[in-house]
Amino acid sequence: MGSFAERLLDWYRLHGRHDLPWQKKPSLYSIWLSEIMLQQTQVATVMPYFERFMQRFPDINTLAGATQDDVLLHWAGLGYYSRARNIHKAALIIAEQHRGNFPTKYADVLALPGIGPSTAGAILAQAMGRRYAILDGNVKRVLARHEAIEGWPGQVKIEKQLWYWAEHYTPENNLADYTQAIMDLGATVCTRASAKCDECPLSADCQALELSRVAELPTRKPKKIIPVRKKRLLIIRNRQGEYLMEKRPPSGIWGGLWSLPELSLEEPIDRSVKNNWQLKVESYTDLPVFRHTFSHFHLDITPCEIIADIEGNAIADNDSYQWCAQVNLLALAAPVSMILKLQKKLEN
Repeated sequence: MGSFAERLLDWYRLHGRHDLPWQKKPSLYSIWLSEIMLQQTQVATVMPYFERFMQRFPDINTLAGATQDDVLLHWAGLGYYSRARNIHKAALIIAEQHRGNFPTKYADVLALPGIGPSTAGAILAQAMGRRYAILDGNVKRVLARHEAIEGWPGQVKIEKQLWYWAEHYTPENNLADYTQAIMDLGATVCTRASAKCDECPLSADCQALELSRVAELPTRKPKKIIPVRKKRLLIIRNRQGEYLMEKRPPSGIWGGLWSLPELSLEEPIDRSVKNNWQLKVESYTDLPVFRHTFSHFHLDITPCEIIADIEGNAIADNDSYQWCAQVNLLALAAPVSMILKLQKKLEN
């Protein structure tokens, strides 16, 4: 029986993924983008976004020279928008401090916004063949099962154990392949719900398999009650058919994206619209409620279609609000895009 790394690399040559978009012409830039996009998002979802993003922003200087709105527009739908904002911030730092060249020192990579130890290691291992261990969600699952490590991986003491084994098993050579191999194994064989242990190259000495504990490990995160919030999002249109859109603050939920104005369910629509936006409501209709789930709360959204007229010259375009005829040209939060599509469908 070969070593942990040898068996994994042998398996990868036959069964691993070798045709991912960022593998075609791997570079520090492309690997960096892919690793950020893959944080909390599956490969199949990321691939078309990655290809469109690379087409629009083929290098760091192009990305740094773009507006945040343009970056968010090409990220829209991928979720976790702080990643897009961090990518743009990092590009500006690289352009200013590293002359547009992605840094090659681990400390410099780690210092960039949105990059932690595992992501920094993955970038340098895959793009440059440097010996750095990684510990993303898939790798944590593989190691927790192989070593029968009990405890939620989010705990500091459990994560330290996992980092020890990640370092221990990382080989001296073939770092790019090994890094992709261990991620692929976790994503396709050592999966969360239905592990294919009979196909796993590491099954011969997997302690969780020997102890019949594959389904139990890694230990799940302790459950907590997720609160529910409720909001009314307003589809306000004027007589010209333009939509009133709101630019979200740069941080927080949907940070930097364009959204629909919102009210609490308790606020009266006519008076609130008049007081907040100096508009006279001519008619309004609530559309079906739907739920959008964030990592830490559920949001029950009531879309409300409103036809309104400007009272005198009270409202005008500004940094926070704009009347927009072509909302598809804006970087929209996914639920907002869904609401507008629903509204158009109901109209037709």
